[in-house]
Amino acid sequence: MAAGEEDTTWQGFVAPDLELIEELAREAIAALPAPYRAAAGQVVLRVVDFASDEMLEEMGLHDPFELTGLYEGVPLTEKSVMDQPAGPDVIWLFRRPILDEWCERGTVGLGEMVTHVLVHELAHHFGWSDADIAAVDPWWERD
Repeated sequence: MAAGEEDTTWQGFVAPDLELIEELAREAIAALPAPYRAAAGQVVLRVVDFASDEMLEEMGLHDPFELTGLYEGVPLTEKSVMDQPAGPDVIWLFRRPILDEWCERGTVGLGEMVTHVLVHELAHHFGWSDADIAAVDPWWERD
């Protein structure tokens, strides 16, 4: 590029927004194996830029970029019909830390990154073992 010329290559591009992250997460839920798809669809999905200060404090974290997702609820393996409902199970996805990790890795697509975070949080909900997680999301094969 010659001196004084403007680089327009990146004009018009914007960072992935909250809606795109949610759309990618919903696509990941739709792609789950049939036995898990319906139950995963019952979990409330929330996508925000960062975890709240209260969430970070509960997790013992100081840097909001350290938390890409969070499951709030009672795992299915611990629920009882005798339990009083305390509210819906929720999976939180944190856009800015997800984008930060995605950029740092540079070797995976954004959809893969969102899927990985979502599956990790679903593992808490379903009570999955590492082998269960690997059957749904073989993440190490992409590194």
